[in-house]
Amino acid sequence: MWTADEIAWLCYEHYQTRLPKQGKPEPNREWTLLAAVVKIQPAIDQACGGANKPVQVTKEVVSMGTGTKCIGQSKMRKSGDILNDSHAEVIARRSFQRYLLHQLHLAAALKENSIFVPGTQRGLWKLRQGILFVFFSSHTPCGDASIIPMLEFEDQPCCPVSRRWASKPSEEASGNPETPEDEKNYEDLGSPVTKKMRLEPGIPDGVAHCQSLDNQESGPVPPTVSSSDVPTQELATVTGRAPSGAKVVDVYRTGAKCVPGEAGDSGKPGAAYHQVGLLRVKPGRGDRTRSMSCSDKLARWNVLGCQGALLMHLLEEPLYLSAVVIGRCPYSQEAMRRALTGRCQNVSALPKGFGVQEVTIQQSGLLFEQSRGAVQAKRADSPGRLVPCGAAISWSAVPEQPLDVTANGFPQGTTRKAIRCLQARSQISKVELFRSFQKLLSSISEDKWPDSLRGQLWLALECFLDAEGKTKKLSKMKSLSSPSLCGWRAKVKKCTWSVLLLQAHLKVDHLYLTD
Repeated sequence: MWTADEIAWLCYEHYQTRLPKQGKPEPNREWTLLAAVVKIQPAIDQACGGANKPVQVTKEVVSMGTGTKCIGQSKMRKSGDILNDSHAEVIARRSFQRYLLHQLHLAAALKENSIFVPGTQRGLWKLRQGILFVFFSSHTPCGDASIIPMLEFEDQPCCPVSRRWASKPSEEASGNPETPEDEKNYEDLGSPVTKKMRLEPGIPDGVAHCQSLDNQESGPVPPTVSSSDVPTQELATVTGRAPSGAKVVDVYRTGAKCVPGEAGDSGKPGAAYHQVGLLRVKPGRGDRTRSMSCSDKLARWNVLGCQGALLMHLLEEPLYLSAVVIGRCPYSQEAMRRALTGRCQNVSALPKGFGVQEVTIQQSGLLFEQSRGAVQAKRADSPGRLVPCGAAISWSAVPEQPLDVTANGFPQGTTRKAIRCLQARSQISKVELFRSFQKLLSSISEDKWPDSLRGQLWLALECFLDAEGKTKKLSKMKSLSSPSLCGWRAKVKKCTWSVLLLQAHLKVDHLYLTD
């Protein structure tokens, strides 16, 4: 049907031919990460083939994102007009939501080329049979999936642990502002600053080779999502021997920090440096972030779906990824399986239709040409420092404004004075996705709306947020009496519209609508 290399090649070609120069890394000086969602659909003439004929499919990139940055908590805004997290995986997923909104527009207009068909309940849609989605990332997600065993016959990935680290490991684990910048480089995403890259015979000049561990068998002890519920003895470190029998002597480090208030890393030298299976946040330089690691977000999408809370109002069932493909980079099948599915096995009490998915995880042998390793190998002894690209690119398979280039959470070039203007919003920001959702509903007759959007809940929500994303008076809220709205009024002044929607109606984990 498809291979990991086919998915990677398709994404790399799309990046080269469909994305503009604006927002891409400066040659030989900057690097970035790439992520995308690829639609897999049976070929139109497939039904005409014989029973033994190989399944033919069409593959199409429907969303793409690049980026390595996220903002600190002091820069977050309640109005929902800034991108809190601009890592490539998050940009690709939010771009995918734009694509889904457009496809629902087509479905509502009864267009045959939509990926959605009517469901069994009024106002709800379901994915057309045979269509599936594959998520691609050029690098292992930051966080738990990037804590990869380093075997004794491989080059050491990190500098030797200094006496200061050995004597004061808690400083490193807590993100001490005094820590040298290279040690805190969160854009590293699991590729340690001092990791050694090698060139192998038969590989084109300038293409870096990283040892792959994808032959490892998965099967770690599955912890729960919340590390506070895990007994101390189950908070494993990457120690001992790999399934191949090779001794594990160290681990690739992740810059993502353990969630404050929960179990943390030991900071010990070597393979015991990290605890695995923990929730982590992306660190900032001085200003802590509130963005969960990409490993945690992929795990969440694998339980709750990629559609988000708003689109779930119009879908009969969650929309899950069928597979995750990682490009050529330091990789461990065991770590990926642990991070995306293994630690979620104990999640329970989910709404009907939700559950932990057994997603397929594969690695491609193709290297992204603007990854850190590839650029570092090409530049050799070039002067200057190699830095992550500060811009993020969003692309969606939609007819209007498919491209979106941002920096620091706003469209690139936005001035401080223009921040409150409509033009100073990314198309994939919370408030713009909500506006698109409103536009979709306005195109559908109210008598065809799903039950979840009929009545007082939606009136209250419209009252709460106007077209500019500003709050209005909440007088109509007094009439709300549904038991599911308990506690809403007390939180109105403290929460954004997305959290209110979730608390008021869906009554499930708040992770639905966070970046």
